[in-house]
Amino acid sequence: MALVSLRLTYEYRMLLARMKTITQAVYKLSPPGGIFNETVVVNLFPDRTRGARELLLNRASKAGEIIRLKRGVYVLAPEYRKTEPPQWTIASLLLSPSHVSLETALAYHGLIPEAVYQVASVSTQRSRSFDTPLGVFSYHCVPTKSPRAGVEAVCEPVPFWSYVATPLRAIADMVYLNRTVTWNKDGVGYLCESLRIEELDLQEMQFERCGEIIEAFRNQRVKAFLKGMQKEFGHD
Repeated sequence: MALVSLRLTYEYRMLLARMKTITQAVYKLSPPGGIFNETVVVNLFPDRTRGARELLLNRASKAGEIIRLKRGVYVLAPEYRKTEPPQWTIASLLLSPSHVSLETALAYHGLIPEAVYQVASVSTQRSRSFDTPLGVFSYHCVPTKSPRAGVEAVCEPVPFWSYVATPLRAIADMVYLNRTVTWNKDGVGYLCESLRIEELDLQEMQFERCGEIIEAFRNQRVKAFLKGMQKEFGHD
């Protein structure tokens, strides 16, 4: 046992010896998923100038020890991180405030059959996407008075937190972005044929937060669609 412990200690010391300065510091800090941002770097090196910290980041990046997800957001390379970063956590860090929604949320709730290979989120900021080594993250602008209306804080896996749309909020976000969709014209057909949600799942859907979502949206077309769903499935 002692021999194994010594060997592990030696391997740990050798690993640290190979790392660039900033990689050593972040590795010792052990942030969940190996994700860190500029604030972490400032806290780790408070006496360095901004230029000096940028130089540390550039050296570690060129050495393949850290991965730049966007300006100011980084993750340790696979061999240096102790846990894997969930994509939803990355999504929340790349653009905040935002929440996972649309097809990604519907798939998470088991309402659509197909696998989703891109993390789709919604934000009140302008639409954009980030193509990173850890996946593609898209953000769609959906303006609301209350961005968290119909959104849940999910801790999965522990200790990672992210914000995810409830099924009804995900549908509201999709209706907003599909500007030709209306309840009078499309109704249940849009949900069952275009989105491929089973009618039984719609009948069992929770509508407790529907009023909150309706109040949050300024768009009258979305409001009318949600009210139509309430009436159709006996929750008006």
